[in-house]
Amino acid sequence: MFKQLLAGFVSIVVLGGAAMAGPFEDGLAAYRSGDYATALKLWRPLAEQGNASAQFNLGLMYGKGESVPQDYARAAKWFGRAAEQDDARAQTNLGLIYANGEGVPEDYAKAAKWFRLAAEQGDARAQANLGLIYDHGDGVPQDYAEAVRWYRLAAEQGDPDAQLRLGVMYNKGEGVPQDFAAALELLQPLAEQGHADARNTIGVSYANGEGVPQDVVLAHKWFSLSATQGLKDARKNLKRLEREMTPGQLAEAHRTALELWLPLAEQGDARAQFRLGVIYAAAKGGLQCDPQSCVPQDIVQAHMWWNLASAQGLKDARKSRDRIAKKMTPDQITEAQRMAREWKPKAGQ
Repeated sequence: MFKQLLAGFVSIVVLGGAAMAGPFEDGLAAYRSGDYATALKLWRPLAEQGNASAQFNLGLMYGKGESVPQDYARAAKWFGRAAEQDDARAQTNLGLIYANGEGVPEDYAKAAKWFRLAAEQGDARAQANLGLIYDHGDGVPQDYAEAVRWYRLAAEQGDPDAQLRLGVMYNKGEGVPQDFAAALELLQPLAEQGHADARNTIGVSYANGEGVPQDVVLAHKWFSLSATQGLKDARKNLKRLEREMTPGQLAEAHRTALELWLPLAEQGDARAQFRLGVIYAAAKGGLQCDPQSCVPQDIVQAHMWWNLASAQGLKDARKSRDRIAKKMTPDQITEAQRMAREWKPKAGQ
């Protein structure tokens, strides 16, 4: 549920005294150059003397396994010492460790405690995670209004996960009056930036006509984008939608999808190549639309694109290639393999 996103490294910190500035900055320089062993050697004495920034950085190194074996128990120890000194970054990371049960017993109540302390200091990740705690009722009584309050604070600082969750709350009407337009305003930028969950939710909006005019072709586009990123819910929604679309709508969706995926597939993107295979295998030609704007079914092209994606390790592509091969003649398979062998990636625009 909670992503283990350890806080980014600090480049400028307030130290406990001038005597610590030299060793800390030397450790920072060593860390940036990739010399983690030297950074650890320089920071450990500072951490043991009570320097919160050094303690935080040691926790980070144990959490990431840099120069030391990854050890969440030791990470929790050092984050804990810094957290007790009101270091918001350490409090957030300690909350994550308790929420995920890494190196310590899973304890949502303790996670909520540390998230709250950091959230009250304005840490956006802590605010987003505290919102999630209230949203699910983990370690605290479930309270959608309180979840919305914390999501909103984090969203206003630009936290994309909080923006997504706030958009979902508006979409469902949980903690706020249901407002599809407000949900779309939050989710549209995330979807355009590539956020899979946002893309799937916008697909639902277009499929149902919630906050936007109903448009199953656009819904297909957003579900397809999200499904290609591996989101299972989007794959289910895409299959369900395709069963409900008319032949003409499906043909238009395939044409739109071809325009979307072809440039990426030609550059070598395996997921785009997979989607092209799906389009060519499922296309029906010119049913109920202008033949010039429809995608003709082409199992040779489908085999080629799935073969290329399979070569990059995409298991779904291998299964699809082998499945369609059973419907092809030997000459068709030979042609598809020739096309894949001679294919060369094109440079991006």
